[in-house]
Amino acid sequence: MAKNYTITFVSLGCPKNTVDSEAMLAGLAERGFILDSSSENTDFYLVNTCGFIEPAKEEAIEELRRGIQLKKEGKVRFVAAAGCLVERMGRELADALPQIDCLISLCERDKAAEILLKTAKSKGSRKIETASGNKFVSNDSVRLLTTSPGSAYLRISEGCGRGCSFCTIPAIRGPFRSKPKDEIIREAEMLCESGTREVNLIAQDTTGYGKDFGLEEGLCELLEELVKTDLDWIRILYLYPASVSERLLDTIASHKKIVNYIDMPIQHIDNELLKSMRRTDSQEQTAALIEKIRAKLDEPVIRTTVISGYPGETAEKHKRLLEFVKWAEFDALGAFAFCPEKDTPAGKMDGQISEEVKNRRVDEIMRAQQEIAFGKNRNMLGKKLTLLTEGFCEDYTQARYYGQAPEIDSVCALPGEQIEPGKFVKAEVAETSDYDLICRLV
Repeated sequence: MAKNYTITFVSLGCPKNTVDSEAMLAGLAERGFILDSSSENTDFYLVNTCGFIEPAKEEAIEELRRGIQLKKEGKVRFVAAAGCLVERMGRELADALPQIDCLISLCERDKAAEILLKTAKSKGSRKIETASGNKFVSNDSVRLLTTSPGSAYLRISEGCGRGCSFCTIPAIRGPFRSKPKDEIIREAEMLCESGTREVNLIAQDTTGYGKDFGLEEGLCELLEELVKTDLDWIRILYLYPASVSERLLDTIASHKKIVNYIDMPIQHIDNELLKSMRRTDSQEQTAALIEKIRAKLDEPVIRTTVISGYPGETAEKHKRLLEFVKWAEFDALGAFAFCPEKDTPAGKMDGQISEEVKNRRVDEIMRAQQEIAFGKNRNMLGKKLTLLTEGFCEDYTQARYYGQAPEIDSVCALPGEQIEPGKFVKAEVAETSDYDLICRLV
């Protein structure tokens, strides 16, 4: 047993990485590791990295350098890196930061404790675990949840087969592959038994679920089984717009447990750029889909992301995107400046846009979206909502209604209330505070 080993664990990146971190934490706890967030006199400093785009890579390397500095100061004994950046860079990362004691690739996730124990036994002799082979979907049933009580992520597939020209995910996470439905249902039932009230379905492309099993509407079939569990809220994240079918919308509309929250990154709206991005949708299809969503679902919340400054984005194409954002009136939107990743087709394209122009365009889109979001919030005044509490923050309880996904969206605040997390309460919107809602119990 490794009960005397202490570890500082840093988790970076998206919800998929969060699930990997939770699985690693469970495995470490099972082998006797003691979690210590102080970074003072700990045995291990482990960073589960993100490497999707250059800013994420820089953040991960900065965090690893922090661990290396702590090692130099004698505050930690070993520094370890795991996750996407390890998968993407491999030995290049080891060469760039030779002070790292071990690297753990994605497919070695469940062996993290074993690898760290070997590292300790060898007294820092470098253990580089970068075995390739993204052929399976990890079993995520045993996890140490780090999300707020009552809420959890539920991964339904891994990898991606879309081949978008700007994306590094297939190179990092491998080809698209679905998790068996029975395994997902068992995970959902285990989460229910642990007190989870809400699950957020995650994948690189949730609409693709089951297609590798020969299922045309696999996500709908999965949802029909998930609603039979004791879950209260089921939220679907990462929908691919071109694959949001009539049946999927009907399935969502037919079950109260499936919240009317549509998260679908459109990336852009100019047809020429969409083709260059290797996306299979168009402005006309996306506009029709938004209208269909609002016709079929009761008060749906639509969230999206867009890329500004993609190669070849002229001022006219940017204006087209900006006007579409104003027309669509998304409930939530994130705009990101294009990052030219060297190992992607888009990263090598002509017509790269300057950082100054990209950032200005992002700002224009976000200012337009802010006006939309603030207006929508004002329209929420007096509305009665069901909230899921998340915890105490100073003098209020933080909560969310169905239109707010955890960690990425705004929140609801209940001033003067102290309600334990993971509880559903009834409330009325009394005020707004920028993107957030101020509510009172009813």
